Amino acid sequence: MATSTSCTGSTLLEPISKMIHLPLDQVNFVVCQFFALVTAFWFRLYLHPSKTSPFIRHVVATLLGLYLALFCFGWYALHFLVQSGLAYGVMIFTGVEHMHKYCFVVTLGYLTFCQVTRAYVFDYGMYSADFTGPMMVITQKITSLAFEIHDGLMKREEHLKPSQKYLAVRKMPSLLEYLSYNCNFMGILAGPTCSYNDYIAFIEGRWYEPKHLESNGKENGKFKQSDPSPKRDVIQKVCTCALSLMVYLVIYTIFPTDRVIDDTFMASNPFYIQVLYLYISMLALRPKYYFVWTLADAINNAAGFGFNGYNADGTPKWDRISNLRILDIEFATSFKMFLDNWNIQTALWLKRVCYERCPYNPTAATFLLSAIWHGVYPGYYLTFITGIVVTMAARAVRHNVRQHFLGSASLKLIYDVITWFCTQLAVCYIVVPFVLLAVGPSLKFYSSWYCYIHLICLLLVLVLPVKSRRTKQQEQPRSEQNCLSSPDDNCNQKQKAT
Repeated sequence: MATSTSCTGSTLLEPISKMIHLPLDQVNFVVCQFFALVTAFWFRLYLHPSKTSPFIRHVVATLLGLYLALFCFGWYALHFLVQSGLAYGVMIFTGVEHMHKYCFVVTLGYLTFCQVTRAYVFDYGMYSADFTGPMMVITQKITSLAFEIHDGLMKREEHLKPSQKYLAVRKMPSLLEYLSYNCNFMGILAGPTCSYNDYIAFIEGRWYEPKHLESNGKENGKFKQSDPSPKRDVIQKVCTCALSLMVYLVIYTIFPTDRVIDDTFMASNPFYIQVLYLYISMLALRPKYYFVWTLADAINNAAGFGFNGYNADGTPKWDRISNLRILDIEFATSFKMFLDNWNIQTALWLKRVCYERCPYNPTAATFLLSAIWHGVYPGYYLTFITGIVVTMAARAVRHNVRQHFLGSASLKLIYDVITWFCTQLAVCYIVVPFVLLAVGPSLKFYSSWYCYIHLICLLLVLVLPVKSRRTKQQEQPRSEQNCLSSPDDNCNQKQKAT
């Protein structure tokens, strides 16, 4: 893939880019995110809901977001407004009954059009900072909002799942509210996605009250006197960002992923060394995403967004819109556990707009939507098609094998060690095409491993029986089904405990 030499945004920071030998697009992105972090503290302290009207907060958040987009991407940032404008037009001029479907097609179609032109009309990987990245987050927000409006205005309460009742939007947003939700400075560059109701509650100053009542009701309304401070969590997340960036810049430079298909490397190293190298390479690649998502989370927290109640020791939790749990990723003992803790808000979006609503083979449909949303590089489709097979195999193994290892702590430990190794190996194997992008290199890698993970997974799916989703839902107690549909993270903790 060609090295980026072009920048679509401002050239103001070009001297810094040359000094540290990094592409200008990346420098612009990082500087804008740190500017957003500082601005977020100002936004929380000086434009607090108790001092400022929601209108002013919406206007400031939107204008700052559009400025950062223009600084990073230049005129390409207009795509953000075009995509948002097209979808809003569909919401206004189309009947509510089918509006969510039309919005989904228009928004995802425009995103795909931009991804195609960027990848094939201009150049393969031309820009290091991709203007379609923010559009991916805006696509999530628009489509989520369309389904939430449809649920709120068209469906009866008894036909909604508990999570859908919580998310349902009961009135059409104004244009300002809509643009603020899509393009605010806290999430315009890297997200994360959040629900429209949560964002509006944050802007209007209603964000803390329900969480205080849930977790700290015994204090008789003291939350009205002082909001919990995010300073401690923001500092921790910025430190995590610094460590992640250092690991990525140092280790991934030594262990680049594309070496796994180098003929000399493959010929001169035994297979177990190739496996170890692949694991280290992927271990060093993930901190790039840890840096981007953790910094985005810190920006939202600094602005006062993301409060999620209190821990057992009384300290505030700021993980409502967090996008990852690093330790749960690195020590995941199942493919599902890995996915549940990686890009969490995207996983929730896929669940809410596809998995819960698709009548036929929702697992395959969800992986296919994820591939389309990510872009048009063939490697994405190879990764997500493989992910379908691995997911089905992992379910079959868990359903048929896990119960035999729960009799004692030592057996459970053995099971966890084995499943951790298999999970990490499978993830590394799956993700290689996602990194290499092209068909030729991806197939070269799979053939060098004799596609053995594909074959093993297919064999497990064919040999081991597993109940359908509908059968399992019929057998589950009603309370458990509600928990699985709840937007509250507490349900995930209950599942882990079992």
